[in-house]
Amino acid sequence: MFPLLCQILKDLCYSPGCCSVYQGLVQTSLTTALGTIQIMVGLSNIGLGPGRTSLGAAYWLGAVFVVTGIMSILAGEFPSSCLMGFTVFMNIAGAIFAITGIVLYAIDLGNASLLWMCDRSMNSVDLYDDNCRNVALFAQSLLTSMDITLIVFAVLQLCVNIWFAVLGIKALISEMKKEEQGDKDVEDQWPKLRELLLTSPGAQNHFN
Repeated sequence: MFPLLCQILKDLCYSPGCCSVYQGLVQTSLTTALGTIQIMVGLSNIGLGPGRTSLGAAYWLGAVFVVTGIMSILAGEFPSSCLMGFTVFMNIAGAIFAITGIVLYAIDLGNASLLWMCDRSMNSVDLYDDNCRNVALFAQSLLTSMDITLIVFAVLQLCVNIWFAVLGIKALISEMKKEEQGDKDVEDQWPKLRELLLTSPGAQNHFN
């Protein structure tokens, strides 16, 4: 599904410096801020979402967002290539879950009516009691506000996931280019080093 990301992860995981820590790979303050936002969105889903979606979606959506946020913070604090690559993958998965959350909460928003609770009889002319109707409308407004809030949070989560994924991929590509440039410099210096070793007095005495 993501061939570029898979290729990056493959190259990094087979690299000797996979678990090496690279200072300056990303800005720690930025990743901490993004991770904190993700954790807050996840906790908001766990706190406000139960009962608004089927299959307990609020719980696993919130759990994914919280875990992604923690990984984002760790990737900034310990910016190794493998950890950053895995965090990028988690953020891409988090973006997919955020889109899922937007769809689920939008469905709930369309089904937020509670006036059916005041239905006394289908044959009654006066279908709704005034007090019951007022309470139902008030509760409906609360549920509508909750759904809108969760949709906004899901959109925020989606933006943060995409932002971190792009940031992480750029950092990984930049690090790979630095490693390739370093290997190339070593290869370029090897003939000169070999010539220096062969022309040194010690080498001449050895061959003599």
